Amino acid sequence: MEGHSVYYTEATSGSQPIKFGAMTSTTGTSPGAPPLRADARRNRDRLLAAATTAFAEHGADAPLEDIARQAGVGIGTLYRHFPTRLALQEGVFRSQVETVCDHGRELADAPSAGDAFAAWLRVMGGFLVTKRGLSHALIATLGKDSELISSCSQVLRATAERLLDRAQQAGAVRQDVTAMDVMRLIHGITMATEQAPEESERLLSLMLDGLKARPAG
Repeated sequence: MEGHSVYYTEATSGSQPIKFGAMTSTTGTSPGAPPLRADARRNRDRLLAAATTAFAEHGADAPLEDIARQAGVGIGTLYRHFPTRLALQEGVFRSQVETVCDHGRELADAPSAGDAFAAWLRVMGGFLVTKRGLSHALIATLGKDSELISSCSQVLRATAERLLDRAQQAGAVRQDVTAMDVMRLIHGITMATEQAPEESERLLSLMLDGLKARPAG
């Protein structure tokens, strides 16, 4: 992304797992906010789902009125939950990062550590493709060192580290690979196939083949 990426940071992630709950709330619009009523929570979830689709299909400048209509609510309800376009963009980005990391947590107990690692990278690749325009907009407005970008980058990298470490312990992935290597490679594939998305799977398969552990000698 013009010299930097929202998907990884150069800073070390540390030994402690990053708690995604510190970044967002499933019951309110921000951490520490009062819990939403059930109907308000449903409206917020519908708005996030509609905005996720709209931003993926039409870009980060998709009309807010259309998003509200697709969610089945009025524009006033949208503004009560997300007072600005930026707030809605942030909400979508956080929720999608959380979804990617939820997949990682689910895969952490899969019988095959190598297959789990590969499956999560495919999920991650799909996220990068659909959120490219949104991440560009957020970086342009907030900067790459903002809390949103930094925290999302770190939680994605922490998820990659957990799955990678398990795959390495199982002997499925070579030992000289780091989570930063993985994030850079998957980001590179996404950048390289922006105009040729049909090539993504082939390049990802080549990448995974290159990461496999080889017999000694």
